[in-house]
Amino acid sequence: MIIPYQELEKETLNNLIADFVSREGTDNGFDQDQESRIQQVMGLLKSGEVSIVFDPETGSVNIIPAKEAQQFESMIHHS
Repeated sequence: MIIPYQELEKETLNNLIADFVSREGTDNGFDQDQESRIQQVMGLLKSGEVSIVFDPETGSVNIIPAKEAQQFESMIHHS
């Protein structure tokens, strides 16, 4: 299920993004500090390029490209 980032408390959202960027590391080839990556992900959330999704089967939350999130949402509703 897609979770609108605006519905999360600020601290929860910041922790989620911090966890995400720490898992992603610097795979993008740029050596950015964590705060810069957090701000980058927040910008992507605000622009709608990425979405926060909750997987009820695994109980996990992740940040994925918006197109994948829409496909994920469709699969959940059709199964």
